[in-house]
This record gives sequence, C-alpha cells and structure tokens, in this order.
Amino acid sequence: MPETSDMSTFGYGRHPNGYQSTHKTRWRASGKEAKAYPTIRIPTNHVNWGLPKQECHGEVNNGYDNLCLNILQGNGAAIVVNERDNDPYTAKGGSHYMPKSTAIREEYLTMKPTMEILENVKQNSARNKDEVFTRLYRYMLRPDLYYQAYQNLYANNGASTQGINEDTADGFSKAKIERIIKMLADETYTPHPARRTYIQKATGKMRPLGIPTFTDKLVQEVLRMILEAVYEPVFLDCSHGFRPNRSCHTALKSIKKGFNGIRWFVEGDIKGCFDNIDHSALVGIISSKIKDARLIKLIWKLLKAGYCEDWQYHMTYSGTPQGGICSPIFANIYLHELDKFVVNLAKNFDKPKEKKFTPEYQKIASKLEYIRKKLIVAEDREKSELLRRRETLRKELIKTPCKSQTDKKLKYVRYADDFLIGVNGNKEDCARIKRQLSEFIAGTLKMELSEEKTLITHSNEYARFLGYDVRVRRNGQIKHGGPGSRTKRTLNGMVELCVPFEDKIMPFLFDKKVICQTEDGRIKPERRKTLLRCTDLEIISAYNAELRGLCNYYSIASNFGKLNYFAYLMEYSCLKTLAGKHKSKISKIKAQYKDGRGGWGIPYETKQGRKRCYFAKYSDCKDAWNPTDQISNAVVRFAYTTTTLEKRLSAKVCELCGATDAEHYEIHHIRKVKDLQGKETWEQIMIAKRRKTLVVCESCHKLIHRKKFCKTE
Repeated sequence: MPETSDMSTFGYGRHPNGYQSTHKTRWRASGKEAKAYPTIRIPTNHVNWGLPKQECHGEVNNGYDNLCLNILQGNGAAIVVNERDNDPYTAKGGSHYMPKSTAIREEYLTMKPTMEILENVKQNSARNKDEVFTRLYRYMLRPDLYYQAYQNLYANNGASTQGINEDTADGFSKAKIERIIKMLADETYTPHPARRTYIQKATGKMRPLGIPTFTDKLVQEVLRMILEAVYEPVFLDCSHGFRPNRSCHTALKSIKKGFNGIRWFVEGDIKGCFDNIDHSALVGIISSKIKDARLIKLIWKLLKAGYCEDWQYHMTYSGTPQGGICSPIFANIYLHELDKFVVNLAKNFDKPKEKKFTPEYQKIASKLEYIRKKLIVAEDREKSELLRRRETLRKELIKTPCKSQTDKKLKYVRYADDFLIGVNGNKEDCARIKRQLSEFIAGTLKMELSEEKTLITHSNEYARFLGYDVRVRRNGQIKHGGPGSRTKRTLNGMVELCVPFEDKIMPFLFDKKVICQTEDGRIKPERRKTLLRCTDLEIISAYNAELRGLCNYYSIASNFGKLNYFAYLMEYSCLKTLAGKHKSKISKIKAQYKDGRGGWGIPYETKQGRKRCYFAKYSDCKDAWNPTDQISNAVVRFAYTTTTLEKRLSAKVCELCGATDAEHYEIHHIRKVKDLQGKETWEQIMIAKRRKTLVVCESCHKLIHRKKFCKTE
C-alpha cells in the first residue's frame, strides 16, 4: 500500500525477512529517475558508517560509481548519497539538500536490536497495564531473536531430544533461520505434531509430555519472549510459577511473610490444568490484549498442532502440551484471570477489625496503664507495691489472648496450577470461597477444581504446598524481644515452614536405594550398585549433588536440623559404596582418605596442585542465598556414562587392530552387550571388556559396519 514520507514515495513488497520498502529518487543534475530498495549508497571511502560487517556485500553500482551496502533487515527508507557534498535530492513533496555528513542517520544504518525493542514494549506495558498492543508479528521476522532463542535452548538437556523427526539443535545455522522467517513471512509455517511420551509422577500416575521438533521450539521460544514482554509487567505479585526471578522459594517466602495470623487454609489444585486449557478462551484472553491477526493465527496453529503417539496422529481439542516452550506462559496468561478474580474476591471479603483487643486483654492492659501513671508520683513502699502488681499483671497479660479476631482477611499465592489461600474468618467463609472458586474455574476457565486436593485446613494443622508443610504456630513461649528487652510471645501466630521428612525425604532415600529396612524395622544405609563402576571422585560428587539439592530446597524450613539424619544416611551409604567398589571396609576407606584433621575426602589433581573433595556438610545449605528448586541427576550421569572415553580417544590406539598412526579414531557404539553373538573379533573384545563402546580407527569402523550391512542383506 503506497505511503508518503518527507523523503519519497514508498511502496512495500514481500521479502524473505518481512517487507521491503521501495521509493523513487530523481537527481536534479541528470533528471534521471531510479528505483531504490533498502539499499544505502555511500562513497567508497565511507564504508564503515555503522553497518554490521556481515551486511556489507561490496557490490558496485554502475550508475553512481559508489559502493552499495545492502541492509538485510531494515524498516526505513533507502538513502542515496552521491560523491558531492551537497548534491540536491528531489522527492515527492519538494527538493532537499542532503549534506554527506548528515544524510545517513544511525537508525537507518543499523537495525535496533529486537531485545531492546521488547524491553521498551515491557516498559510500556508496565506504565499502562491496560495498553493494547498491535503489530507484534513483525518481531517474529527478526533474525536476532532466533539467535537469542537458540542461546536460551541449546544448553537444555532437551535440545538434542527428537520430536517426531530428527530435527534437533544439531545443524542450527543462518540458513535455517532464513527458512523459518520466510515461512513465517508468507504464513506457510505449519508446526509439526508433538511427540507424546510419559513420565511417572510421585503418586505413581503417568504424566503426558509433548516434545516438539527443534524448529518448532525455536519459533515457540521467540513467541514466548514477545508474549513475556507484553504480559510479565501485567502479572500480579501473587503469581510465582514460570516467571523470571521467581521460583518456589519466592512463593514460600511470601507465605512466610504475609500469612502470619491466618486462621484457615484453602489448598487449591486445578485438575489436569495444562491438558484442559480451553483454546477459544485462551485465544480470546490474548486477543483482548494483542490486536494482531497474524500473531493470533500463529498461536492457533501451535495450539492445534496435535500430537503423535505410537506413530498415530491425534488432534488437540484443548490443553497445551507439557514440554512445549510456550505452554508455561500460556498457562500463566490463562490463570491470570483466576488471579484477578481472587484479588477482587479479597477486596470484597476483607473487613477491618471492629476492635483491636479482646475484652480480657483490654481489661488487664487498662490496669497496667493505671499503674504506669501512678508510678510517676509514687514513692517508697507504694512504689514497691505498684511494681510488684505490675509484674504480676504483666505475666497474666502475656498468657491472655490478645487479638479480637473480628477482622476478615484473604491472602492468596499461586505457583502454576497449585495455590494456597489464607483466610481470617470462619470455616463457612472458607467453604463459600471454595464454592465461588469452583464456579469461576468451571464457568470462565472451562476447567475443574480437584476436590480431592482442594482442602480446607485449620492453620494449626499442616497444609502441604510446594513440598513444604505449612502451618501457623500457636505458641505461648515467652522470649525477650522488643523495646527494652521486654518479654513477649515472639512465635505465636507466625508461619512455620517444615520439612515433611517421612513423606518426602524417606521415600527419596528408598527410591535411590540409599537405605534399606531390616526385618526388625531398623533403617540402615546400603551401597548403591549402580555407582560401583564409577571413579571414587564421581561417587562422592554424585552423593554431594543430591545432598546439596535437597538441603538447598529445604533451606528455609524451620526444622532444617532434621536433615542431619538424612546427611548421616547419605554419608554412610557413600562410604559403603566406596568400600564395595574396593572390596574393603568403611574403616579402611576412612583411614585411606583421612585428611589428618578428623575429616575425609577424595584427593584429585588440578592445575593448581592436589586438592581434596570432601563429603558435603548439610549445614552449609542453611538459609542459602540462591536455593534451587532442582534435584541433581548426577547419579544418572555418572552411573550410565563412561568418563574414560576422552582418555581412550586421546590415547590414539585402535582397540581392535592396535593401530597408532591412524588419522581419525572413532567410537563404535552398540545398544546392548547381551545382543552380541561373539562371532566377530570386535564382538569378542566388547564381550570380554563388558563395554558398549570400542575405540577403533576409521578403517576398522568402516569394516565393522560393512560386515554388519552385509549380514542384514
């Protein structure tokens, strides 16, 4: 569609990277007209005027005898500068002189980084919560976002996990980005169905995961960054799941700080949240904030991509696949409506207290105030009697209930589809709130509140949230605190976060085979057979990673000291594993690795000299400044991967023919040792070594595969 600027008449045509602007220029000196594209023509001695190096192609334009620099992705008009300093430039609307020193502005020469643009979008969204955004789809056509998306994804363990095809992070290139952008520009991009797989929950049930192809992951990551820039400033503080700089611990700390004095808990859980998100409702919510038909169309495509299970295609009628890059932010956008509903519910529910203190407490406090005034003028025996009475009344006051409990208050914290509501009120209020939540979730969000997990619990009892036991203390213990070191009930009404040792820690130890239970019911540590083939350093590192992972997660628990028993079981299981590896005893292992200062650790060599890896101290994790929500899988990495491969490859010796002068050495890998028949020499060697890998020279590797191919033929 033609548009007019103060420089020229523009037209827009399709381009692989979006839209390409064109305009006509006429030079007064010759009177000739020339059509220009997003190209900047500048004198050959000004080739470094700010353009990125990779965008300078160095093509000479015969008509102007100047160097042409093509801007691959630009939004502004092309500018033409002649060798002469003040060559007149004629465009629609008038004639202009364009001095060479000022003709090319910086924004025309270099494209503004898209991440900077998204930051501006984020700031605009923060300033005006109700702002409606348009023309966001064009940012899907920016190459720099795809490099950032790759940087976000490639280090993830799932980057090499295949979807329904062999498309993984391997083979990422500029050409791949250009293909994606071209498909998005002409709207021919169609996401592949996700590959359906299952993982086991802690309850024994199976959770479905949808694994997209890597190309789809890139597109989803770019879309996620755009949506995050728009919605992140809009999300409420009560939401903590899948958000930058927020985690389980920020949710738990907000409970510890904001739920003091709460009388009832409503534990909430939405049944199959990710699988039951209504597509029409989600797109309707996004459309109210983003008015961009092409972006909405792309979101529809991602939602309706379907999934493949056992090589059979299934359409998706609701939900977002767990494992998809966009699924968390889609869920947050969807559940943001729930957050707003609960906040409005709290505004209508909250009621200030009618009176501050109970009548009994107020009566004693009045007597103390009377004594305080009398003490100002009292003398000798009268003063002693007043002080004695004050002390008696003070002790009685501390034991008397203080808060009148005539107020009503509602607090709310959500992490993904789990939420906890604190209520100052009675049980009937909680039942009414639960009913209102159920009606809203069923009516507006088209989902169902899980009855078995949505419980009403008195705050004196433990409620389970994010793996912690949460309660509000009823503790009359008196401690010194406050002005003048006066005694008071410092713990009463305060939130307590506890480690559910029997429900979480013990099942973890049994599952990892760290402990076993004898016939008489005693618990004792045992060796872990899966680690016997690892080096000593790998064994202690694996135990340390698991110990620190759990202790870090429970670092803010009030009963953190209970993890001392957990650390003891882990340490002696580690010692038993080392003893089993060396066919020795725990006492001999500790004597072998003692450091002379009462401790023990595995020595290892570094560039700085000899060091020692000690068994981790659980107490070092107390109140960690960076607690993590993840439990390490170091045992899996060490137990099921061979760390000597690098040394075997660097030795440059063929383990089949013994050659040491080959140019390339490769690893021959098989699926299982038990599948070998032992007829070939290489099979006999692998069976004897009980290894699934064999380092061979290139010629031996080709020979192995040639024989295998001939057998299959």
